[in-house]
Amino acid sequence: MDIKSVLDDRVIDLEMKAENKEEAITYLAEKLKSAGYIADVEEYVADIYLRESQGQTGIGNYVAIPHGKSDSVTQVGIAIGKLDHEIEWETLDGKGVKLIFLFAVGKDNENARTHLKLLAEVARTLGNDEAVQALLEAKTVEDLKAVF
Repeated sequence: MDIKSVLDDRVIDLEMKAENKEEAITYLAEKLKSAGYIADVEEYVADIYLRESQGQTGIGNYVAIPHGKSDSVTQVGIAIGKLDHEIEWETLDGKGVKLIFLFAVGKDNENARTHLKLLAEVARTLGNDEAVQALLEAKTVEDLKAVF
């Protein structure tokens, strides 16, 4: 499984509206639920915040990759939200966040392996400043997918 195979237009919003981290995570979780990736928004969001409490997921360069294992996940996926402004988030570089990759991952071993593979692939792409800039400038889902 590679990143392109899990990018789903139904859970990508390049004009996301959110004023803070909580709104962003909840909004993306609701997209995951409506697309059938998770069964319960509250349980899933609680699991995301449990992981957030263990270490920051803002990796810098205006990007965050919140994730956490949850029994609520029915299918591995990644919701992506892009904002036109920074929101406050705990990040490695102290900047806010404009681009969020919210991973939906179950708790079993197979899901864990898939999650690590996808996380590594996303991290590799996000380690490239030009790729991040292209993601931040993406106007369409096709623009976003082309970066990967």
